[in-house]
Amino acid sequence: MKALRFDPDSGLKLVQQPEPYREDEALVRVTLAGICSTDLHITRGYASFAGILGHEFVGVVERSPVKSQIGQRVVGEINAGCGRCDLCGEGDSRHCVNRTVLGIHNRDGAFAEFLTLPAQNLLQVPDNVPDEVAVFCEPLAAACQILEQESINAGHCVAVIGDGKLGQLVARVLATVNPNVVLFGKHADKLKHASSSGITTALASNADLQLRSFDYVIECSGSPLALATALKLVRPKGTIILKSTFHDEVMLETWPIVVDEITVRGSRCGRFAPALELLSKRTIKPQDLISEVCDLGDGVRAMERAEQAGVLKVLLKAG
Repeated sequence: MKALRFDPDSGLKLVQQPEPYREDEALVRVTLAGICSTDLHITRGYASFAGILGHEFVGVVERSPVKSQIGQRVVGEINAGCGRCDLCGEGDSRHCVNRTVLGIHNRDGAFAEFLTLPAQNLLQVPDNVPDEVAVFCEPLAAACQILEQESINAGHCVAVIGDGKLGQLVARVLATVNPNVVLFGKHADKLKHASSSGITTALASNADLQLRSFDYVIECSGSPLALATALKLVRPKGTIILKSTFHDEVMLETWPIVVDEITVRGSRCGRFAPALELLSKRTIKPQDLISEVCDLGDGVRAMERAEQAGVLKVLLKAG
C-alpha cells in the first residue's frame, strides 16, 4: 500500500509497504484523511514519533472481529488502550499509560491506504454525513471535550485564541451553548470564516482592549506565545484551557497565575459520538474550512501546502 511516512533522520516520504495487520483489530480502507497541526509539529520533533502520520480519517471497514462492522463507513477514536488497567476497565483509554495513539505514538496512522484500530474504537458514520464532513470528527470531538470538562453556559464570557482549524471548530462548538464567544486571531481572511458562522471575531493585536475580561480563555493557536495573551485576557479566578500541542518550550511569568488564582487546564481528545451528532444534525458545518483536497500520492506537497500562510484544512484522498 501507499503511505506517507515520517522518520526523524530521513524526513517525510511517500513509501510502499505491506498492509497493516494487528491481531484482533479491524482493518479500515482509508478514503479521506485530514492534515492537522499536530502532524506538522511531529515533523519538527513533537512526540518523537517515527511512522505513518495522520489521525483524522474516514474509511470503510474491510475486516473486523465484529462481523457486523464489515462494509461500514467509519471514523475512529485514536487512543488504543492496553485493556487491562483501571482506566481501560472504566471504558476510557485516552489516558491509559500503555496506550498507542494513531499516527502519534507507537501506532501507524491514517496517511495510508489502510490502517488498523480496535473494533471498539470505530463508530459508524450516519448516511447523511459525507466523507468531507466526517473527516472533521476527530478535531470536532476535541472541541466538544471542553464542554465535557467545564460547565460553560450563556452567562460566561468566553474567548478562543487562534483562528486556525482547531480554533475555528472550538469557537463553533462553544457557540452552541454561549452566543457571545469571541475568537481572537491574526488573519483577517481566516476570521471571516468564523464571522460567517455567527462568531464574534477580533484581531489578536486588539486583545489589550479586553484585558482581564473573560471567565474562560481557550488557547488553540499552536504558538507558545499565545499563553501570555491568554493570561492577559482571563479574569481573576478565571480558567485557561490549553488545546495546543507543540514542541517548543514556553517562557512564561507564572506570578499572575498565583496572584489571580487562575486555573490552567489541559484538554485533549474527546468522544466521537457528540461530534458525529453535531455533524449529522448540521449544527456544525465545517466544509468552509477545507482549503484543498490532494491525492495521497501527492502527500509530501500536501503537507507543505498545509504549512502555508492562510491555509486551513488540507485533506488527503486515499481511496
